[in-house]
Amino acid sequence: MRLARSLSAALGLGACLAGPPAAARTLVFCSEGNPESLDPAAVTTTTAMNVVWQMFNTLVEFTPGSTVIRPGLAESWRVSEDGRTYDFTLRTGVRFHANARFTPSRTLEAQDVLFSVLRQWKPDHPFHKAKDGFAYFRDLGLADLLEGVEAIDARTVRFRLKEPDATFLPNLAQAFAAIHSAEYAETLARDGVPDELERLPIGTGPFSFVGYRPDITVRYKGFAGYWRSTEGSEPGLEPVDGLVFSITPNPAVRLAKLRAGECQVMAFPAPADLPAIEADPNLTLASKAELNVSYLALNTRKPPFDDVRVRRAMNLAIDRRAIVEAAYGAAGIVARGPLPPGLWATDTGLADIPFDRAEALQLLTEAGHADGFETDLWYPPVSRPYNPDGRRVADMIQADLARVGVRARLVTEPWSAYRAALYGGVPQAMLYGWTGDNGDPDNFLNVLLGCKAAEPGGANLARWCEADYDSAIQAARRTGDVAARTALYRHAQGIFRREAPWVPLAHTVVHMALRRSVVGFRMDPLGRHLFEGVALRDEGGETSR
Repeated sequence: MRLARSLSAALGLGACLAGPPAAARTLVFCSEGNPESLDPAAVTTTTAMNVVWQMFNTLVEFTPGSTVIRPGLAESWRVSEDGRTYDFTLRTGVRFHANARFTPSRTLEAQDVLFSVLRQWKPDHPFHKAKDGFAYFRDLGLADLLEGVEAIDARTVRFRLKEPDATFLPNLAQAFAAIHSAEYAETLARDGVPDELERLPIGTGPFSFVGYRPDITVRYKGFAGYWRSTEGSEPGLEPVDGLVFSITPNPAVRLAKLRAGECQVMAFPAPADLPAIEADPNLTLASKAELNVSYLALNTRKPPFDDVRVRRAMNLAIDRRAIVEAAYGAAGIVARGPLPPGLWATDTGLADIPFDRAEALQLLTEAGHADGFETDLWYPPVSRPYNPDGRRVADMIQADLARVGVRARLVTEPWSAYRAALYGGVPQAMLYGWTGDNGDPDNFLNVLLGCKAAEPGGANLARWCEADYDSAIQAARRTGDVAARTALYRHAQGIFRREAPWVPLAHTVVHMALRRSVVGFRMDPLGRHLFEGVALRDEGGETSR
């Protein structure tokens, strides 16, 4: 592969990208796209979250491979009886990374937590981004939920909430809640280069940042001062001390590079390639049913999708089962609603959405579109865990819609521009999806469909806001009673089905392909690719291909 050889030369990694010898401990991950940001407070895609997870930690975190909360930078926490006050006790001796401009003079303190929260919360903070800078913080409603955050002492941080919120603790385990160095921010402000907080990130994670070249690589090195022991997963093997994300949008190219030893792990192989990967003696195939959903969002603030009859017609006109069989194969499950089937509040009683062209035509006629209408239909330019082939899915939807008179014009842009257009409210109809961040239904029903998230820049791409729906999902946050929350979420799912702001398409079993030299990598239901503690065996004895 000429492309693979030229990329190796550009990275200056030479032979260490092919079958690593015992002394080489750099792992190359063939990732699917560019991160939209290197600032964990600003990222909204799993692509970018996986870039920042290597460098940052949160107060609490999910145990890898699960949605179980465990201590992170906070060694312990206490919650008041009324559920409104959280006191976190920080670990001692947690060190921050350094770079050419900054060498930390102290370890983690409460002021670092305050900085990381206040810059997202307070508009007058010098590191606050006024325009759509912290979409997650806003979409989760934290600006309205928080009553205060303060340092009780150097090791204790207190959060006060206006009301109890069952999602608060798992939300703090998400990427947006990663802890920055306040001392680094002070250095950047003093030197007049505040933007370097994002461009040259400093965290506490297992890998420190080396460099980013868009469309080529993100490079890291192991952080010798990391607070958590990272012994290898196999006796005698040391964890990798170098990490490279090789940005490779095309899944066929990713697979070619994996087979050539240009990378040791690749994201999201094409469904058609799964049997060949399983048969390759040099590769292994990992899989996990992730908490995700793929959907066609209909912008309810743009005609004709402001008419519920048109939205229902779109749902009836699309043969979703055929799309899943053709584009997803055995890895796909036809979606009935916005929640994945493995989530505890999913309404398993929701009936399948029928494929009924006659009924779709009747609804379009009632809505004044007997001759159909024109619309754009945006599709993602890169493979995603919830959509392996955006163009093929878009082609099939376009063909289905044409049969009921809806003339869809296919549109796409490079990934960053695509996301900017969707979050900016540009398209009428758009293919997108979501991988859950915390295992809670709120992360789907509120973040993707709540009224707060329908504001400009929010993740509610349908720009749909329905008072009864929003009242139900907000009430569900205010109680810890799982039965009550389940009833509220199922009520909300019924409203979603009635109002049809999306055409739900699929949920997926996600696959990753690895060389057999990789030890200790595990898949995650939240779509995280965590390389902490991963090691590489010597490949010297493997079969030549």
